[in-house]
Amino acid sequence: MKRVELRWLARGSCRHPAFMTMRGASLCATDFPAMVGLIRHPDRGAILFDTGYDPAFLDATEPFPERLYRWTTPVAISPDLAWNTWLGGHGIAADEIAAVIVSHFHGDHVAGIRNLAGLRLYCSSAGLAELRRPGRFRRVRQGLLSALVPAQCDADCSFFEEAPRVALPSDFAPFAEGADILGDGSLIAVPLPGHCAGHWGLALRDEAGRAILLAGDAAWSIDAIRRCVPPPRLTTALLGETGVYRATLGHLHAALVNNPGLAILPSHCAQAAAAYEAGDAV
Repeated sequence: MKRVELRWLARGSCRHPAFMTMRGASLCATDFPAMVGLIRHPDRGAILFDTGYDPAFLDATEPFPERLYRWTTPVAISPDLAWNTWLGGHGIAADEIAAVIVSHFHGDHVAGIRNLAGLRLYCSSAGLAELRRPGRFRRVRQGLLSALVPAQCDADCSFFEEAPRVALPSDFAPFAEGADILGDGSLIAVPLPGHCAGHWGLALRDEAGRAILLAGDAAWSIDAIRRCVPPPRLTTALLGETGVYRATLGHLHAALVNNPGLAILPSHCAQAAAAYEAGDAV
């Protein structure tokens, strides 16, 4: 795999009881950061993996029934999350971003898409189709806010399902193959089904040579993966498919146990993010 630089950055957070993300966890409300991957490709420039929260989320959840999303999952969106402010705070120039990769279309992963209009958007065709299906109550129940992804973005999409399939290196096992979205073996989209329609992760190798799997919401924490403990059925059945989600979690657990050098980064796990930043085992 061609190596790339990865920075794993928080952009906003939400707050809800921990037990909703892992069976047997605390009933207390917990903060869950929304992580964004800044990938610097040696030939393609800067590419984002998801966008985290954005002030656009507040606009999209102002009317009813979309406001239900904000009520059930309170968010923290401070002024420093304004797009150019957030980019500048991390030393990123807006015009250096060449593309964005979307793990799935839940609001906390695509709220910043409006700032990237006109750029190539790598995503799942199944996920986009679900976002565009009629029914505002249905979309809110599934965590989808169609207003966050302007319709004109659809013409800029390249779909994971249409990219050539390639074998993954052995240090991602049991994940055996994925979609080579850039065609050079650097960024391999990996199906991680169960959380919602069109949910994918991303396999890459960072500049230090470490195998990385950006896991999206296939698990909310590295602890859940390490212990192989899923969320309660209430959570998984509301958003996706419980049986499929648990099978994917089992694969993540096996990958973590069998590959000591593999870093698995869930999109809402502060512990995994801190460990990766420090260069420690995740």
